[in-house]
Amino acid sequence: MQIDLRTVSITPLRQTYNHIAERLGADKPASRYIEGTMDVQPEANFHYRPTWDPEHELFDPRRTRLVMKDWYALKDPRQFYYGTYTQARARMQEVAEADFDLVESRGLADRYDNNARRKALDFYVPLRHVAWGANLNGSYQCAYGYGTAITQPCLYAGMDQLGIAQYLTRLGLLLGDQEALEAGKQAWLHAPAWQGLRRLVEDTWVTKDWFELFVAQNVVLDGVLFTLAYREVDEALSQQAGPVTSMLTRFQAEWALDANKWVDAVIKTAAAESSDNQALLNGWYAHWRSRVQEALAPVAALALGADAPAALERSVAMLDARMAKVGLTIPV
Repeated sequence: MQIDLRTVSITPLRQTYNHIAERLGADKPASRYIEGTMDVQPEANFHYRPTWDPEHELFDPRRTRLVMKDWYALKDPRQFYYGTYTQARARMQEVAEADFDLVESRGLADRYDNNARRKALDFYVPLRHVAWGANLNGSYQCAYGYGTAITQPCLYAGMDQLGIAQYLTRLGLLLGDQEALEAGKQAWLHAPAWQGLRRLVEDTWVTKDWFELFVAQNVVLDGVLFTLAYREVDEALSQQAGPVTSMLTRFQAEWALDANKWVDAVIKTAAAESSDNQALLNGWYAHWRSRVQEALAPVAALALGADAPAALERSVAMLDARMAKVGLTIPV
């Protein structure tokens, strides 16, 4: 018996789903990100309007003053859907866990300079409350935003902030103890230096326009704070006592660089949509930029002393440069 083997090419009847083909064209295959993101937002057949907000549908684009012809234009350049997001964060977590293990196993925290230790605990531990507030804001953006392209990464960012709060808690326990966490909580609640930032965070919780909240949290507060905390303060502590805090905050530093790619792409697309959008974004940015800079000034002084004003100015300038590149007008 002779067996002849040959290759048979089977052409699929269609490359993707109908609603994706309407966007991309029938003959173009779509990525998993596109298939899991585009036109997923429910748009019709709602049973009733929310009794707590009868002016709007359950999912309603009018919950923000920003206007987009297509909310799915606000795509994530990282192409994160659940699978790729969890894989990316798992890799970052492995690195962070290795850093924590190294600091603990080699006794680096025990040999850390006491003056630098005190500065790190006083500055970083209360920031876990800021990160927890950011987690709430990410959840709000997901709940009240419109279009899976933007609400999906907003939720991921909120969950990342919860992880950051946990890493800051572990930093407090490694460099201090349970009492250090309690001291950080009391500082957040009562210390004068933290009350401006605390008020700012609590004001974001009652900001109804979800895209204004995106500007306040993801653009301005994260943009200035992460540069200040994980670049300026970290460099000062590293020069004083070595790279221990750099290892314990590596996740935050790398996360900010990753998140900035998405944030900048969203602002660029939204600002380019119309002159009205650009004017609205400029106003929001100027308002929250001023508030964040004022709130962080006494906090920066806790770790940087007389060098704090210059460090804060550099942090704000870096954010201004980013926003100028994506089409915003920077306040003078």
